[in-house]
Amino acid sequence: MYRIGTTQVWVHDQDEALEFYTEKLGMEVRSDVTMAEMGGFRWLTVGPVGQDDMAIVLMAIPEPPMFDPEMVQQIKTLLAKGGTSTVFLVTDDCQAAYEDLASRGVDFQEKPEARPYGIDAGFRDPSGNNFRLTQVTEIA
Repeated sequence: MYRIGTTQVWVHDQDEALEFYTEKLGMEVRSDVTMAEMGGFRWLTVGPVGQDDMAIVLMAIPEPPMFDPEMVQQIKTLLAKGGTSTVFLVTDDCQAAYEDLASRGVDFQEKPEARPYGIDAGFRDPSGNNFRLTQVTEIA
């Protein structure tokens, strides 16, 4: 058996993303390492406080020669349209978590709403990555 330990989201600006994920979402830094031998590549990860076995890589979109200019533009376009993957944050109280995050400046596109699987709300990070804040209930 295996577990998911790390996942990645593309970000336009790692410093802006770091501020959003730590100050607005309340996550903690797991690693922040710049590797000179790799051209200044920065490995930056954050994760929810108290969930030490999981991290999110805040990955800068690689420029050439790693990705060609067309690929870089495609990623940026997908981010702008919210067309990348979604991160699901689970909470015991969606309304309270929504109010807390909104008070910290998180801009929600969807307020908490009852759904067949629970209550959830939606927001995007500064780079355009989708997030769902979900209070899961048992499905009949």
